[in-house]
Amino acid sequence: MSLHPVVTQLRFTRSELLRCLDGVLAEDAVRRLEPMNCISWIVGHLANQEHTYWVRAAQGRNLVPELVDLVGFGRPASTPPLEEMWDIWRTVTAAADEYLDTLTTDRLQTHLVWQGEPWRESIGTMLYRNVYHYWFHTGEAHAIRQMLGHTDLPQFVGGMSQAVYRPE
Repeated sequence: MSLHPVVTQLRFTRSELLRCLDGVLAEDAVRRLEPMNCISWIVGHLANQEHTYWVRAAQGRNLVPELVDLVGFGRPASTPPLEEMWDIWRTVTAAADEYLDTLTTDRLQTHLVWQGEPWRESIGTMLYRNVYHYWFHTGEAHAIRQMLGHTDLPQFVGGMSQAVYRPE
């Protein structure tokens, strides 16, 4: 079975975050230029969304119980260590992929059940939201890097050879 095109786009979007943050030093990743959050928070925050959607809600597993309190929406600002956030991000995205690899067009039109109630958005809409969330924070991280004085930053958007258009 081939990946659904929207899952392919999420994978590409993840790779653009990695490209944007390549070479960021741990000490720069925890610098907070208020009112923005820091780069390490962004990595953890994106992991938190995937953990909530594709691991907790979709699979009923809770791999990182403390993540939502550390980097969840509406929580107090934090400056977690970058390597810890990358480790969590890699763990979460690998677990998320176990679910995402199974998605079909028909499945994207259904709703996950969370705490006994159907999620307000379809799985497909949640997947779109996840992709757009990555782009939002990738742009923010790029701006933070500019403000930190980083040079030779990547140009967006990168090579699309792994995310070319194909009909469903």
